[in-house]
Amino acid sequence: MVDDRHRTPLANETPFPEGLDERLREQLTFLVEVDRLKTVLRQSPLVSARRQENDAEHSWHLAMMVVLLAEHSDEPVEVGRTVQLVLVHDLVEIYAGDTPLYDTSAGENQQAREALAADELFGLLPDDQARRLRALWDEFEERSTPEARFAKAMDRLQPLLLNWMARGGTWRTPGVTADDVRQRKAVIGEASDSLWKAGQHLIDEGEARGWSRSSTPR
Repeated sequence: MVDDRHRTPLANETPFPEGLDERLREQLTFLVEVDRLKTVLRQSPLVSARRQENDAEHSWHLAMMVVLLAEHSDEPVEVGRTVQLVLVHDLVEIYAGDTPLYDTSAGENQQAREALAADELFGLLPDDQARRLRALWDEFEERSTPEARFAKAMDRLQPLLLNWMARGGTWRTPGVTADDVRQRKAVIGEASDSLWKAGQHLIDEGEARGWSRSSTPR
């Protein structure tokens, strides 16, 4: 079932005073609303603390990865636009929730849930900015540009790093094998051959160390 309800924006809890410019009011309402991203928990464990990361932390980490790793893209990418893509890509999870990578049943209606969430969330903005952020979100989902492909690669590489540091992390999800991890992470190779080779090396070594299940008995 897709949840298509419209929620009361957080900004309504402490309404802005009269006299604000309407465009600015809409922008501030959206900025308050996206504070919800800090409460959306992901499955990946943090390296620096004994808890799961949240979506806001994840998005920040991706932005930093883009800045540092863009030189590894197989195609030239505009760093600024790619940063925008990774900052916007998970905002819809404020309403749609996080869908764990290895939860196939939860992924069945993910696209529909997130599209409705995008309509609702970006609709809080002035029309021109709503269209712009929705276009960025669609670009990321469709992987239609070099920037979107690299942004998606970062989205798959970042939890790989966290799971390596956790000596397994979500690789230990019941029923998930090392080959499942390879299949889910292969999208990295669509943007960067060198980063995918590095990712495969980490996955292979994790499997060898028993941090993930081998697909075939050893």
